[in-house]
Amino acid sequence: MTVRVRFAPSPTGYLHIGGARTAMYNQLFAKAMGGKYILRIEDTDTERSERKYEESQIEDLKWLGITHDEGPDVGGEYGPYRQSERLHIYKTWAEKLIDKGHAYHCFCSEEELTAKKELAEKEKRAPHYDGKCRNLTVEEVTSKLASGEEAVVRFHAQRKAYVFNDYVRGRVVFPEGMVGDFVIMRANGIPVYNYAVVVDDASMKITHVIRAEEHLPNTLRQLMLYEAFSETPPEFAHVSLLIGEDRQKLSKRHGATSVTLYKEMNYLPNALLNYLCLLGWSHPNELDVFNPLELGTLFNLDRFTKAAAIYDVKKLDFINGQHIKALPIETILTEVEKTIPSTHQFHKMDHEWKIACVTIFKDQINFFQDFASHLDVLFTTEVSTSADYLEAKSWETTPKIREYLEGEINIAIVAGKKFVTVEDYNIWSEHVKGELKIKGKQLFMGMRSVLTHQAHGPELKFIIPLTPIEILEKRIHL
Repeated sequence: MTVRVRFAPSPTGYLHIGGARTAMYNQLFAKAMGGKYILRIEDTDTERSERKYEESQIEDLKWLGITHDEGPDVGGEYGPYRQSERLHIYKTWAEKLIDKGHAYHCFCSEEELTAKKELAEKEKRAPHYDGKCRNLTVEEVTSKLASGEEAVVRFHAQRKAYVFNDYVRGRVVFPEGMVGDFVIMRANGIPVYNYAVVVDDASMKITHVIRAEEHLPNTLRQLMLYEAFSETPPEFAHVSLLIGEDRQKLSKRHGATSVTLYKEMNYLPNALLNYLCLLGWSHPNELDVFNPLELGTLFNLDRFTKAAAIYDVKKLDFINGQHIKALPIETILTEVEKTIPSTHQFHKMDHEWKIACVTIFKDQINFFQDFASHLDVLFTTEVSTSADYLEAKSWETTPKIREYLEGEINIAIVAGKKFVTVEDYNIWSEHVKGELKIKGKQLFMGMRSVLTHQAHGPELKFIIPLTPIEILEKRIHL
C-alpha cells in the first residue's frame, strides 16, 4: 500500500500556523513512508473563499519548505484538487447514496426545521431531524423537484455505535444516537464539509488523515459515510490543539497566528517548523533543535502526545536563535548587513573585521535584526548610568587603570594603529594585574568601565580589538 496523505486548507484567509503544523506532519509522514503528500483546496465557502488566499497559502508552504506531490498548481491523477471544481463528483456520489437508500431528498423549509428544533429543546430531546421526508416515494420526490421545490440531500444516519482507533487518542467510541439524519448536499448543489471530505479522501485514495483534535467530532459522520459507500476509512491521527498560555485556543489575541506575519518578522522557516513540530510531537532522540525536513524515517505517528500544546513565543524565539547560530558565518553576515542602517560605521569596516564581529555576537541574537543593537559596545561613547558602572568608576583603583590605559592608547595612535590587537589587550591586562597589583573584580570591571563605559558585556579580549582606536581614545578621556 502506498501511503497517501493530504492537507486541505480553506482559502478564506492567510495560512494559520496550526495549519502549517498539520501540513508539515503530513509531509513528514509521507516522506518517512515513501508515500505521497497531496494539497487539496476546500473552497466551497463561496462567500469567503478567494484565490489570493489560496496563492498566499501555497507561497507560505513553499517558503517553509513544505512542497506537495499533487495539488491544484502541479496536477495529479486524482484531480481536480479544488472542491469548487469537483461539484459534479459530489453530485454523482450523492446519487449513489440515494439509489442505495442511504440518503434522500428533504424538502423541509428552514422555518419548519427551526420550529422542530425549538420543540425538541423545549421537550429536552436531542434536536435530531424527525425523518419526515425519509419515506417519500420516488414519484413524490420526482414531482416535487419537477415543480421547482428546493431540496437538500440528507443522509440516513444509522442508530448504532461507531468505534475506531486513533494514533493519538487511542480507542475512540461514538455511542449510538449521537447524530440524526444530517445534510450532505445543500439545495444549491454545494456539498457539506463532512460529506465532501469523505468523497475527496475516498476518491483520492487517502490512507491516513493527520489533522487537529478539533476535527475529532467530525469523524463520526465521516465513518457513517465511509460505511455507506462501502469504502475503507483511512487511519486517523488527531493531533493536539494549540493553545495560548491562558489555556485558551490559539487566536490573534495571543499574537501573530499567520505564517505570513512570521515571515515578515524574519523568522527562519526551519526554526518555525522546528518549533511547530514540537507542539504535539517529540523527537526520538529527545532533541529540541533540529531541521524537521531532515528527519527522514525518524518521524512516525507513535510519538504524538494527547496534551494540548502551549504556544510559547519565547521558546520559538530561542529556537530561531539556535538556527541562526548553526548557519555559516558568511550567511549570517549577509543577512545582518541587510538589517543595519546604511549610515552605520559597520559598513565601512573590512570583511575580516565583519566576520570577527559576527563570530562574537551571533550567539547573543535570536533575530538578524537584533545584531545592530550589539554594535554599540564597539562604537558608542555614551556613558552608562547603571549602579554597577558607577560603583566600578568610584573605586580608587579605577583611576590608576585609566591613567595606564590612556598612555597605552596614545602609544598605539602614534604608531598609526587603527585597532589594538588581542596581544595588546593581554599585555594591558597582565600589566594591571602584575604591576598595578589590581586583581579580581576590580581588575575586570575596572578595565571594562574605562574601555567601554559599561559594567557588563562580552569578553573584553574579543571586543576591544574590534573597537576603533579613536573610539577608545574618546572613551578614555570622558
